[in-house]
Parts: sequence; structure tokens; C-alpha cells
Amino acid sequence: SRLGILIVRHLKRLERVILSYLEVSDGPEEKARLGILETLQCTIEHAWPRMPCRLPVLLKALLRLLWDVHTEQGPSPEPVRAALLHGATRCLILLDRCSRGHVKVLLEGVHSSCEENRVRECLRKVQEST
Repeated sequence: SRLGILIVRHLKRLERVILSYLEVSDGPEEKARLGILETLQCTIEHAWPRMPCRLPVLLKALLRLLWDVHTEQGPSPEPVRAALLHGATRCLILLDRCSRGHVKVLLEGVHSSCEENRVRECLRKVQEST
């Protein structure tokens, strides 16, 4: 947040770091994933004009994270899983806002075909956000 809009100078490198951290579980407390979701939220808030071009990659990574958190049978307690789902949902909502509703359009088919309640709930929150 100290860099503000100047974060755009480092977006390409930061995007690679964010994607790699989102892919891998880091233990029961998931500190790295939770931290990187906060970083992504802050990045979207500060560099929002540059986010629409990064939408396909970030959307795919966040959807994969939602699914992984839902399906993983790892040692993470329920509050940690809920925090991960909430963080990913928050990032999707921010991406939708900076892309002027494009995320909602892309998620319409996913929401209607998804049968998992927790994932559907996250997608519903994105669809209902204003």
C-alpha cells in the first residue's frame, strides 16, 4: 500500500508471485495464502486501471483456489478455510468492480453449473455485489 499506483511498475513480477502462492497449500494455518490474498486485494485496489488486462489469469487462479479449498482434505481447520474462501471472494468482487461487471458475465455459466454449495455461495456473493 506504500507504493500506491506505483505498484504497476512491478505488476508482471508480482502477478507471478501471487499465482505461485495461490497454487500451493502451506500447511494447516495457510498463512502464506491468506497473506497473498491480502496482497492481491491491496494490489487490485491500488492498480485497478491495470487489472482488466490481467483478469483472465487472476480469475482462473481465484476459481482454482475456491475449488481447491473446497475439495482439499488437508489439516486446515474450518475457520482457515472460511477465511481463504472469503479472501478469494473479496478479490473476485474487486476484480468485477474494476472490470465494470465483466467478472459477473464470465461467472454466469460457472455459477449455474456448479453443484458445490460453498463454491456456489462464493459465486453468489460476487454476482450480488454492486
